[in-house]
Amino acid sequence: MKTINLILNGKETSIEVEDNETLLTTLRERLGITSVKEGCGIGECGTCTVLVDDEPHYSCLTLASKANGRDIKTVEYLSSSGVLHPLQEAFIKSGAVQCGYCTPGMLLSAYSLLLRNADPDAHDIKEAISGNLCRCTGYIQIEEAIKNAAEICKCNTQNEG
Repeated sequence: MKTINLILNGKETSIEVEDNETLLTTLRERLGITSVKEGCGIGECGTCTVLVDDEPHYSCLTLASKANGRDIKTVEYLSSSGVLHPLQEAFIKSGAVQCGYCTPGMLLSAYSLLLRNADPDAHDIKEAISGNLCRCTGYIQIEEAIKNAAEICKCNTQNEG
């Protein structure tokens, strides 16, 4: 067992982990964050996507020990203030949420994109979510939601200045 220290959804967290324990196992089974899903266990589907220092990572392939000293975000981070993030609102309005299994990972990949690029084009959006599989929507609603959220976020940023 090894103790790791990380920032999880904005809060300092310490936990003991096994040497071969995945971040997925730590988050779901030991910390109770069930929004992080296991779809394939081999990094193919993206349902286990979390942000490590604001970059998407498959938690099924990431050792928990590698999270030591890192900033880890799950989808709960987006609405940690109790209010849905504009990205979450856009997903709802666009019908980008169907079965919901891929949604947390998809939202995090989209959020990471918007942190890097406030005005993504269609290619940027497709590239950003290329590691996340969705079996229900056909991606059109998801891409539309991300574009709409970018417009809302851009407006909010401009209004703050």
